[in-house]
Amino acid sequence: MNNPAVVVIGPGKSKIIDTPIPKITGENEAIIRIKFGGVCGSDVHFWDDGAIDGNPVSEKNYLPLGHEASGTIVSLSPEVKNLSVGDNVAIEPANPCRVCIRCREGVYNLCPNMKYAASGTEHPGTLTKFFKVPADFCYKLPPHVSLEEGVLAEPLAVAAHSVRMIGIKPGQSLVIFGAGTIGLVCGAVAKVFGARKIVLVDILDSKLGFAKGFLDCETFKTTKGADPEAMAAEIIEKFNLSLGADAVIEATGAASSTMACVFVARKGAHFVQTGIGKHIIDYPIFQFSIKELHMHGAFRHSEGDYRVAMDILENRLVPVKQLITRMYNFEDIESAWTATLSGKGVKNMVRGVPE
Repeated sequence: MNNPAVVVIGPGKSKIIDTPIPKITGENEAIIRIKFGGVCGSDVHFWDDGAIDGNPVSEKNYLPLGHEASGTIVSLSPEVKNLSVGDNVAIEPANPCRVCIRCREGVYNLCPNMKYAASGTEHPGTLTKFFKVPADFCYKLPPHVSLEEGVLAEPLAVAAHSVRMIGIKPGQSLVIFGAGTIGLVCGAVAKVFGARKIVLVDILDSKLGFAKGFLDCETFKTTKGADPEAMAAEIIEKFNLSLGADAVIEATGAASSTMACVFVARKGAHFVQTGIGKHIIDYPIFQFSIKELHMHGAFRHSEGDYRVAMDILENRLVPVKQLITRMYNFEDIESAWTATLSGKGVKNMVRGVPE
């Protein structure tokens, strides 16, 4: 095969197909030999459902997967001067149009013409051998940062996007619902930004145990179906949050957690909905209004988020290697998805196509 790529062809079904090797055709392009990739919950969701945005995939209308990746530059546009062939890079897997209103505002994650890796059947994913990306969306890894660590630039950027949205300030308290990868890295980035007290909430002891060691934070175990208002009251009392948390991040997508965010937040607090769940849920609008809460939706990453992520990696501000649970071979990708779907591991990774 010239350029093997993993694609989803139905519910719980995938295969490796041959695709054309991308070529340099513009002034700001890089071809990357993918060396490592991360397994994201969205990958697993698309594979398990065999659909994206409610649209089923098939053998003919397949979905490429993968958007967390690092690799080595094998080809560059001649005009690119700040990178060289042979550089190891973390990849921001986005290609916005750069001319629309949203792009000009600096929120290119909202670009209506965005070509994001594996975001549709027409957009290649990073679970492949060679991947083309805008050269300015390649971030050179210093010698002391491994390619494996470089994969984690993407989830760190997602976390940076959420943390920057809620404007965490030194000394503030933060409650995070969900101790999965995104909840953990949100907590880690918030600590870098100066959060004083961080409480992670989850239903699994194993996740909370890891979170406590990784973040040196407070943890709170809840249960499925717990009353959101009662849960929030218990968190506030147990961790001496006085009138409530200064900031809240929801990283599960569970409706009960989204409601609990409103109850656990202090008046005037900021909270961000990072997790994706049901399209429509019940919502405590009265509490939301009388507290004058500032709610933010969060989608991927945008201007400046990768710079934060790279600064964290370069300066060893977060022990990201602790997040890497297991490395799978490229051809064993379904095993990696299955493990992630069953809750095994924090960040499972996949090696690139073998030489």
